[in-house]
Parts: sequence; C-alpha cells; structure tokens
Amino acid sequence: MPSWSNWSGRLTAQPAEVRTARSEREVRDALRHAHALGRRVRCVGAAHSHAPLVPTDGLLLDVSGLRGVVAVDAERCEARVRAGTRIHELGPALRSQGVALHNQGDIDRQAIAGATATGTHGTGRALRNLSASVRGARIALASGEVVECDASHEPRLFAAARLSLGALGVVTELRLAVRPAYRLEEHMWLEDLDVVLDGVETLVARHRHFEFFWTPGYARAACKTLDETEAPARHPLGEEGQRLGWSDEVLANDRPLRHSEMEYSLPQEAGPACLRALRALVQREFPELAWPVEYRTLAADDVWLSTAYERPTVTISVHQGVDQHDETLFRACEAIFRDFEGRPHWGKVHFLDGPTLAALHPRWDDWWRVRDDVYPHGRFLNEFLSGLRTT
Repeated sequence: MPSWSNWSGRLTAQPAEVRTARSEREVRDALRHAHALGRRVRCVGAAHSHAPLVPTDGLLLDVSGLRGVVAVDAERCEARVRAGTRIHELGPALRSQGVALHNQGDIDRQAIAGATATGTHGTGRALRNLSASVRGARIALASGEVVECDASHEPRLFAAARLSLGALGVVTELRLAVRPAYRLEEHMWLEDLDVVLDGVETLVARHRHFEFFWTPGYARAACKTLDETEAPARHPLGEEGQRLGWSDEVLANDRPLRHSEMEYSLPQEAGPACLRALRALVQREFPELAWPVEYRTLAADDVWLSTAYERPTVTISVHQGVDQHDETLFRACEAIFRDFEGRPHWGKVHFLDGPTLAALHPRWDDWWRVRDDVYPHGRFLNEFLSGLRTT
C-alpha cells in the first residue's frame, strides 16, 4: 500500500492508490476509475497544508503535473492557470506577459489550487486572499464530466468553489484576477513590541504591506513594510529587509525550516489585544518557545468560507518546530483566539468541530448545501471533512 506525508512530515496517510495527473484527460480517467471502485478521492498539490485535508484511504490524486499559464488577457486583467502550478512559477510566467498577482503570501511553494482552496493570503489592509482573486474554475466531477463555472455560469458552484477545501471535485484550471506588473521596495527594522502595537493602525494605513514578527523572550518585534515603487529593480536582490524588485521577487521569502503552524483571523480591531494576551500566555506557560509569532492584515471579502468574510481582518500565526510537541501550545493559543472571535485558517492546525465552525461562518450551511447537491455521497470528502458536517 502506498504512503504519503505532507511537507512538515506531521501528517501521513496510506491511500489505497496514488495517481499523478498531467492533463485534464488523466484527471477524468482517474475519477472514472475511482467511481467504478467506489473510492473516495482527495487531491494533493505541494502538500503544504498543516490541516488533515489530504489524508485518505481511497484515491490520492496528485495534480502537481498540471502546470503552467494557459493564457493571459491583459485587457481584462485575467490569467488562466493550471491547478498544480506552483506560486513561485507563476511570478516570472505572468511577469513575462506584463502582469502579476495582486498579492501572495511569503511562502510561494504551494500549488495555486491548494492555496485558493484553503484561503491562503499575504498581508495588506486593502489586499484580499488568493481565493477572492478567483474569477472562474474548471472542475472535474466524480463522473469525469468537466464543468466550467464563474459568477454568471453555475454561480452557486462557483461561490462555493472559490474556497473549496478540495471537496467539490478536482479543479484543473483557475481564472485569476491579475494586474499590471509592479515593483516593491522593502524595509525592515526592530521596534519595541508595545510601541508597535500602540501604533499598528498607523503603520498598516501608511504602507501597502505591513507585518511584524515577535519572537518570545525578546522585547522588540521585527517589522517589515513593502511599498510600490517606480524605481528600477536592484539585482541581485540582496538580503530580506532591503530588497527592491518585482512583486513576486520581494513578496516571497525562503522558509526552509520545517514547522507546524496555527493561524487565526480576528476582527481588525481585536488584533493588538489578542497579541498582548498571547504574549502573556507564552511568557507564563511556554517561555521555551523559540519560534516567532506573526501578525498580518487582510481585507474583507465575499468568499463564503473565507476567514475574512465580510470583516476587515488581522491574522496571527503561532509556529512550532516539527521536532517539538505542539498540541498543548496550540490548544492554549486557540482558547485565546476563540475569546477574540477568531476563525481558523483552513490550511493550518485547529481543533474546532463542525458546530463551532458553523457558528463562525455565516455561509457555512450554504457551502455544505452546494457540496451535498453536487456529491450527496461524499465522494470528495475524507474522515476529517466528514467529521465537520453539520447538515
């Protein structure tokens, strides 16, 4: 029996079968095969999720072979890309045609379909997550039929599929909103954490991107801003904190150390108080924690299962090395996040059940109704997702 593990090595599975698809036809063949055998199907791209979204005892379909930019419509500011394309591959490919993603996270190793399926994001008060940039999708259903959906064609399927958790079929292509290519200039400095928290609203409002990292045991936070510039790119880019280059060159950072992670999204106004509560918790109960706590911002959107659905958002992430026990730390942090109306990131560790998540997401039942209309027998669910059902 084949085995599988995610990027961190924390999640493992023994699927009945693993197939790799390099074309939409191979996706359709794999789905017909699974249907004939009565197997459930889960997809995997780069395996960067810390949540157990991929593990299955059925067919694990690897879509990492579906790579590349299909077409760019600069006039409509739209790009059509294959589902398994890594975000770091998109940057140069889009830039060669004069466009770029509006935003992205600081890790760019994920497959674009996995990133949109989990609401992956960067930072910036006026910038939304990657799911909100989805304008359309091609989705292979359990029967092998391929459906194309957008806001005007199959609109309910589209509304649910923008952040799908991989439960609505196999996404083979995405249409993404893009913009003219642009350059960013980066600055980094150290500042007392309380000073940063007292002035964070000003910093966020003043810069296109603002984020900071606080490492337990230290009084100061590492702050970073990114702002658009007309200045020419400086190559080689140099060290993080002083780069000036194209957006995809500067937004991404090298994060090779394997870790697990919990991230929650909070109402914007709750961010500073939540970070102070986490600092007190860590200092009191986890003084040995050596991994940084990350603070970012995110614009409100209309994506049904987005953690920023209809509210301007602050996201706070807590990390732990894969060689360290993390559950006690994460459960203690989660209790604080819950006190501040937090919603967990879909691709990261959380311990919430279906009823609790339903109370946090106003369109929860709508999303599940669409999913159940498409697949009443749960073909694209696994044990973890099945356990979240409330309908």
